[in-house]
Amino acid sequence: MVIMHGEDKVAYIGKNGSAEVFDELWMPYDLYFEAASDDIDDFVQNLENFYHWCATRLIHIDRKYIKEILNSIGASQQMTDRDRAKVALSYHALSLIDLYWVREDDEEISFAEINLYDHSLSNAFTDLSLRGKSMTVENAHMIADNLNTPGMFPKAWVRDGGTFFLLKDGDQDSVEKELLAGCIASCFDVPQVKYERAEYEEMSVSRSQIITSKKYSIVTMEAFQIYALNHDMSWLDEVLTKDAEGYYMMNVIDYLVGNTDRHWGNWGWLVDNETGERVRLHDLMDFNQSFGAYDTIDGAQCQTAEGMTQREAAKEAVKRLKGWQPVRDIDDAWFGDRDEWREMFHKRFRELG
Repeated sequence: MVIMHGEDKVAYIGKNGSAEVFDELWMPYDLYFEAASDDIDDFVQNLENFYHWCATRLIHIDRKYIKEILNSIGASQQMTDRDRAKVALSYHALSLIDLYWVREDDEEISFAEINLYDHSLSNAFTDLSLRGKSMTVENAHMIADNLNTPGMFPKAWVRDGGTFFLLKDGDQDSVEKELLAGCIASCFDVPQVKYERAEYEEMSVSRSQIITSKKYSIVTMEAFQIYALNHDMSWLDEVLTKDAEGYYMMNVIDYLVGNTDRHWGNWGWLVDNETGERVRLHDLMDFNQSFGAYDTIDGAQCQTAEGMTQREAAKEAVKRLKGWQPVRDIDDAWFGDRDEWREMFHKRFRELG
């Protein structure tokens, strides 16, 4: 199998686990091969690393409707890394996150022919991803833009007007939380995904435009941690060197809106697909579990600052930032009848000075 980045060969892995890296710069952040080795143990590890990487390009095990999705394509529900990798490889492990894909060594196919950005995809999987409806999928490439979206809430990509939008359901409460938190976040000067209310089959969902393209990819901080460990780097030093303001503003906003789900898969880098440069932290996103641990001034434990509560991380961020105040007014009317949320938001805002 050949791992590709766009039209360029990055690495090769044989069925026995032997590997060769053609371009170290473009190796996926969370994939590592012992290329200069003839040790059988290294071969086995190479295969395990490859299957795990392919598996991460599928959905997480806790995603709703996983059984329905797997049944519809005739895939095993054992859900080992190898099982998940087989499903991903059935559509060349394509993604809307980056430009990586996989092909057979002798396969004559190009990225231009199959990439998800240029080619129209059927919305056939939208019903299944959002509502759990069973269906038969004849063209495996149709599932690529839905199955590699991580997270536990029902979601689906749909193409509209030449670009992709992500629809997210879950339950009405989750949708309302994301819309309100996104509205508050939009009042601050920080790159962020814009959420809007939309309808899907008379069901209220949040809708946001894709932030990746053939020019820019995103790399999760989870993947970057693997890269940092393999390259003797400090992930935090790299973040603070490249985009301290983005990191600190993320901690401030997450504290203010009580976002308790800033896990390592929903923040990370924006990467230039032409140079490989980590440009900055990618746009702030994923607020459907906001207003959690919102009954105390401290909030939850901060997932992005080790050993700190959200309050402590936010106060530390305020010290480091030249300015953090909102650039637009936050309207109390947005909270509706959520008086307890409105009160706690103002308490936390005052706590940051």
